[in-house]
Amino acid sequence: MARDTTDQTPLSSVQDLTDYIAAGNKPRERFRIGTEHEKFAFFRADNSPVPYFGDASISALLTGLQKKAAGSRSPTAATSSGLPSRTAWARSRSSPAASSNYPAHRWRRSTRPVGIQPASGDAARNRRTDGHPLPRHRRQSEMDLCGNPADAEITLRDHDPLYAEGRHPGSRHDVPHLHDPGESRFLLGSRHAQEDACLDEAAIAGDRAFASSPFTEGKPNGLLSWRGDIWRDVDNRRAGLLDFTFRDDFGFRDYAEWALDAPMYFIVRDGRYHDCTHVTFRQFMNGALKGEVADPAPTMGDWTNHLSTLFPDVRLKRFLEMRGADGGPWRRICALPAFWVGLLYDDAALEAVDELTKDWSFAEISALRNAVPAEALKAQFRGHPLFDMAREVVGISRAGLKARGRLNREGQDESIFLAPLEEVLAKKATLAEDLLSLYHGRWQGSVEPVFQDYQY
Repeated sequence: MARDTTDQTPLSSVQDLTDYIAAGNKPRERFRIGTEHEKFAFFRADNSPVPYFGDASISALLTGLQKKAAGSRSPTAATSSGLPSRTAWARSRSSPAASSNYPAHRWRRSTRPVGIQPASGDAARNRRTDGHPLPRHRRQSEMDLCGNPADAEITLRDHDPLYAEGRHPGSRHDVPHLHDPGESRFLLGSRHAQEDACLDEAAIAGDRAFASSPFTEGKPNGLLSWRGDIWRDVDNRRAGLLDFTFRDDFGFRDYAEWALDAPMYFIVRDGRYHDCTHVTFRQFMNGALKGEVADPAPTMGDWTNHLSTLFPDVRLKRFLEMRGADGGPWRRICALPAFWVGLLYDDAALEAVDELTKDWSFAEISALRNAVPAEALKAQFRGHPLFDMAREVVGISRAGLKARGRLNREGQDESIFLAPLEEVLAKKATLAEDLLSLYHGRWQGSVEPVFQDYQY
C-alpha cells in the first residue's frame, strides 16, 4: 500500500493518465530495485498481537523510527494510523527505508530504491535490527511469515485505524464484491519486489517458491499459499491476471484504460478520506462526484492513489510491482528482488524467458494460477510439475545476475541471494510444506511454536 499523495495537478484527458505512467521509463543504467516486507508484531508472553496505541505499540515503533530518521527533529503528532502524517511521513534523503502500518496489526518496511542488489541486501540486514533500540520493548517480537497462523479473528472494522480513516473499502459500509477473508480479515503478510522493467509470464514459477501460508486459525487450511488463494477472489475488477497484458501490442494506454474502469476506493480532500467505491475513475473524470465533495475535479494525486488501490498480480505504476509472493523469514527478503533482477535486467536472460513463455496461452496461465495456492511447485503445467520450470527459470535468473557482474565487498555477485530459492528446489519443498511437517511432527499439532522458531 503506497502512502497516499495530494498532488493537485489537474487532469484533463486519458493521455494525462497514460503519460504519468510512461514517465517511469528510464534507461537501463538508471534501473533500480526496491522491496516491501510486512511483519506481524506480537508479545512474546502470549503471542498476542501488539496494539496500535500505547507505550508498547506499533505507533510507538513507527514514531521511534521517524525520530531516528529525522535526527533531532521532533516528530509531529501521530495520526490514528500511528504515522506522523497520513499522506507522507518522514522519509528523509538519508533514510534507506520507510515504514508504515498495515491492517491487522502488521507493519511494513520499504527499502529505498537502489541500483545494485548487494546494497539492497545490506539494507535488508540493517532493517532487521534497526527497530530494536526503539520503543518496541523486550517483550515484543515480530514475524515475517505470510499470515498470522494463530489469529484470524482480528476484524478491521473493530481494530484497524486504517478502517477508521477510510483508507480501506468497507470502512463505512460492506462491499459485497469483496471475498470475505480479504475484506474483513486482512491477516496476510507479503513481500513485493518493485522493478524498473517489463513483466513476463514466469512470475508464477518463481513466486510460488515463496508459499508460506498453510495455517488459518491455528489449523492447516488445506493450502500452501492461503494468500494466493484469497487473491483469486478479491474484487476481480481490480485484481488477478490481466488478459490484455498478454497481447504483443500491450502498452501503457491499455493499462490506463483498464484502470479507468476499475471502481475507486477513495479520494482525499483536506486530509479526509471520501468513500468513492460507487464510481469508477472514468466516471469520476466525467464529473460523477459533483455535488458529493467540495472539490470534485480529479487530480494527479487522485490518479496516483487510485493506481495504488489496484491489485493485479503485477501492478503497474511508474514501476512494476511483483505482488505474487508470500512473506517468509528474513533471508528471503532479497531472494525475490534478486530473482526478478536476474530475469529482467539482463538482455540475454530476458530473451531466454521470452523464448520459454512465448507460446503460453492466457488460459493455461490462468489454470496454473488457480492450481498453485494448493499445490505450489507441485502443480502441473503441460504434464510436468512446476518444480521443473522453476529450476529452469531460477537458472536463467542466476545467469542474468552473474552477467550483470555487480559485486559486493567480498567479491560475490548478486546470485548469492538466490540461495533460499535453490534450497527450496533442492529439497522439493516450500516453506509452507516445511511448516506443515513441523506442525505434524515436533510441534505436535500446534502452531504456537512458530512464534518462537520464526521470530526475529
